[in-house]
Amino acid sequence: MRDAAPQTIYLRDYTPFGYLVDGVELTFRLHPTRTRVMSRIRFRPNPEATDHRFFLHGEGLTLISAAIDGRQVSPEPVEGGLVCPAPDAPFTWEAEVEISPETNTALEGLYMSNGMYCTQCEAEGFRKITYYPDRPDVMAPFSVRIEGGENILLSNGNPGAAGAGFAEWHDPWPKPAYLFALVAGDLVNHPDSFTTRSGKQVALNIWVRPGDEGKCAFGMQALKDSMKWDEEVYGREYDLDIFNIVAVDDFNMGAMENKGLNIFNSSAVLASPETSTDANFERIEAIIAHEYFHNWTGNRITCRDWFQLCLKEGLTVFRDAQFTSDMRSASVKRISDVIALRARQFREDNGPLAHPVRPDSFVEINNFYTATVYEKGAELIGMLKTLVGDKAYYKALDLYFERHDGEACTIEDWLKVFEDATGRDLGQFRRWYEQAGTPRLTVSEEFNNGTYTLHFEQKTPPTPGQDVKDPRVIPIAVGLLGANGDELRETTVLEMTEATQSFRFQGLAARPVPSILRQFSAPVILERETSSAERAFLLAHDTDPFNKWEAGLSLAREGLMAMICDGAAPDAAYLEAVQMMARDDSLDPAFRALALGLPSQDDLAQALFDAGHTPDPQAIWEALETLRQAKAQAMQDLAPRLYAQYQVTEPYQPDAAQSGARALANAALAMITRLDGGAQAQRQYDSATNMTQQLAAWSCLLQAGNGAAATGAFYDQWRHDRLVIDKWFMLQILHADPADAADTAARLTEHLDFTMKNPNRFRATLGGLTASPAGFHHASGKGYALLADWLIRLDPVNPQTTARMCSAFETWRRFDADRQALIKAQLERILDTPDLSRDTTEMVTRILAAR
Repeated sequence: MRDAAPQTIYLRDYTPFGYLVDGVELTFRLHPTRTRVMSRIRFRPNPEATDHRFFLHGEGLTLISAAIDGRQVSPEPVEGGLVCPAPDAPFTWEAEVEISPETNTALEGLYMSNGMYCTQCEAEGFRKITYYPDRPDVMAPFSVRIEGGENILLSNGNPGAAGAGFAEWHDPWPKPAYLFALVAGDLVNHPDSFTTRSGKQVALNIWVRPGDEGKCAFGMQALKDSMKWDEEVYGREYDLDIFNIVAVDDFNMGAMENKGLNIFNSSAVLASPETSTDANFERIEAIIAHEYFHNWTGNRITCRDWFQLCLKEGLTVFRDAQFTSDMRSASVKRISDVIALRARQFREDNGPLAHPVRPDSFVEINNFYTATVYEKGAELIGMLKTLVGDKAYYKALDLYFERHDGEACTIEDWLKVFEDATGRDLGQFRRWYEQAGTPRLTVSEEFNNGTYTLHFEQKTPPTPGQDVKDPRVIPIAVGLLGANGDELRETTVLEMTEATQSFRFQGLAARPVPSILRQFSAPVILERETSSAERAFLLAHDTDPFNKWEAGLSLAREGLMAMICDGAAPDAAYLEAVQMMARDDSLDPAFRALALGLPSQDDLAQALFDAGHTPDPQAIWEALETLRQAKAQAMQDLAPRLYAQYQVTEPYQPDAAQSGARALANAALAMITRLDGGAQAQRQYDSATNMTQQLAAWSCLLQAGNGAAATGAFYDQWRHDRLVIDKWFMLQILHADPADAADTAARLTEHLDFTMKNPNRFRATLGGLTASPAGFHHASGKGYALLADWLIRLDPVNPQTTARMCSAFETWRRFDADRQALIKAQLERILDTPDLSRDTTEMVTRILAAR
């Protein structure tokens, strides 16, 4: 029997903890199954609290002893921890507990990964280490002693005394328990240093397993670039003597910003040209920046409670996007971010898992590390910056750091800083944090006597628990183009505050072509009747890179929907327009590679559903294949020229210039492969000197149905590299015929190298299936059954990964009655599993409740 009626936690019920913590001293005596943790914690009553019950969180702990001010006490075990009488004055709590890291497969708290001790405490993992008020608004300096044989012994803060078999660490900056970290194991370091702008020398290390030392240089440079950028752009200097990063194979997340000791999933830090693609390098650079930037936006200033998670994550995602834009191509970064936002967050907003950027309730906080909190949270920061302007934005951030350093804050604190710095009333803007759903922005227009008027209407559909939506502040960036492509009006930001609102542009000689929502200035769905000719015009002439790309995508989407619904032929206007774009050598190659792409299967399914059609995943896949073939034929002369023109002959660099060139060359290779059966792809595979070339060539061969030999050769070449083999698992499923995708995934789960205990391998395999919509949603239902089988197996081992993978079912109400019945049966089977975790119970229950 699963957990009965898991408790719902509400934002409105927040109360401060009854005690403040002045200092924490921890001693760890490491053992795989019998680690002893001794804690000595100084408490004093919190004058702002009304409840002074002394309650400490704890899960899975064996209590050996407990004392207050040196006198043994017998705490009362209660659900989620223990309670104990405590003095109405400062006191010291001491406890000794025993835990078993080796059997902790959930990868929360203190666990083991290939013989290495590792922690993950966000959100509520510290309570699996020792008894403590495990909540983000309880902050204290930590001192740690680790006793662990011959291992490298690491924790937060600055190093202290060390000797044979022990090491001590002290973090002087108060932090919540979720930022605690400990790592111990057979590790080697890649060292470097950074001198801050005030002249302080900071020791830098990336710690890895022996054999991975050669994959650290790029990550180290990314760290130094991040430190320099944060000083120059935000005025934030690093505040400890040392900064450590550790690569861990078994990790539920991408990385974790623990103060001074960042712990990274190996896939998010290890890189070499031979084993990592250009996309891997860019992802690593962004994640390292993200975790470093948390030092100020998350660590020095944290969130009061987990409902405020977007306060640290949305702001830090926005900051890492700024960093990547400065390091690479701002326009390509923006387009890539919007592709990801629409694929994940818009889908979330449009289904049973929709929730506000700041939720008002949750059952399991791990289920709210979502695209809405992260990516939409970042979009809100971008809108705020657009509304107040760059100068006012940085003025407000300076005030934020000055006013709230060392505090645990709320969204109200954040918006108050902007109101005080700018004089604006942000009461209406706050609705973005409180209301779920993606606003639909409908546009109509008229032109009369030199005046061009845009009429806007905003509506947000009902979401679970929120049927009625109030109008939001929407910054709409607009430019106007003339018939010859000239810019008649440069980008102007219109500030929409009403449900319906009109804006006028005067003094125009002729009706302009509008470019609306430039740079995707707000996370909304723009609905406007336009012709194919206008879209083709914008693709050819728009000066805004985002809207130029958007015009091509919309043209492709419209043509594909006609193919699916009406049996139309591929749209000649799209094929001609995209050829013109691809021929334009003045455009960034990376941009052209993106613009050659087509809408995703999921994008088309949602567009069909919104238009009143029941999407057929197989028909969507077939239409995309038909259009890709038509595009390849239309570009049979251009593709070889692009392929030859953008070959990179210089030594490999993962920078923007080379990455963009390779992206365009590989896009051309994909088109060539559809006409030559894979001959050129095989030549590229055989001569590839880096993973970007090799993986692209193998993907083309798989797509052409000629990849069997390369599949075997790829495995034989890389069987020793766990991260590359993740790619091997995933690509075979992604490029399988939809009828065979589930069978391919099932076969790979029987492979000797498959393990469900490693989140990366599980996501590569079962996530590879869900990333192939036509395969996952095959009419037989075998994809649904396979995923459900494995989620049921995984849940008692790693409930966090299980719950997140359940989101593959969230769009089930889009489909036909037969598919809905098949999915519902699998969801109910999961829900009926004995002892189902709270994480998975909440997710499946929410998905089943879809209307």
